[in-house]
Amino acid sequence: MRDLLLAICPYAIWCIVFCEAIIAILLFFCWQRKKQPIALLAFLVTIGLILDAAIIGLGSTLNAHTLQAISPIRFIAHGLLIPLLFPICGYALNLKKPVMRVLWLLTGLLMAAGAAEGASTVLEMREIAGVTRFASGSATPAWADMISKILSFGTVIPMMIAGVIVWIRQKTPLLFLSGFTMFLFSALGPATGNADLIFFISMFGELFMVLFLYLYANRKAE
Repeated sequence: MRDLLLAICPYAIWCIVFCEAIIAILLFFCWQRKKQPIALLAFLVTIGLILDAAIIGLGSTLNAHTLQAISPIRFIAHGLLIPLLFPICGYALNLKKPVMRVLWLLTGLLMAAGAAEGASTVLEMREIAGVTRFASGSATPAWADMISKILSFGTVIPMMIAGVIVWIRQKTPLLFLSGFTMFLFSALGPATGNADLIFFISMFGELFMVLFLYLYANRKAE
């Protein structure tokens, strides 16, 4: 399995970027057609994931200086946009307006913290499978690492919980599958002894996450 992942890594990253771009376009048209907030928020999340994957993909072609200059963009975009998964869950659960206001306030605070985390991340160059990337280094402040972990796992688990409730109430597993596939692929790297490839393996989870979000948003817009 590891040999296969190493062999396909640079090419698969761009395939994922292409697929996510198609999903982003579908989400945008879904929002334009029905003004469904979940579609717009999922579109923004997908844009963040595209930026992240594309900048990593460029690591096989750009020189180190240029790559280092643009790499903070992916951390800031991730920190700023991933918290939007919380209001997505809120709209999926049809929470009342006062509750949504509180949820949006918390989301705004998380977005600000996520952007600050991304800007404060100290980058170190890593090379594997023909891809050069800049990842969070040991000099990154502890608070920034903590916020990064919260955004990585503190969004997916609530999404799975909300997905179970939606599954029961609305008779569709799509929101649950969105969170579950992200969680599954994030865990696959360490579970298979490929923790150094988690940046790549988790991209498949991100792709399935936004795919199921699109399917759910499209269903909810009907």
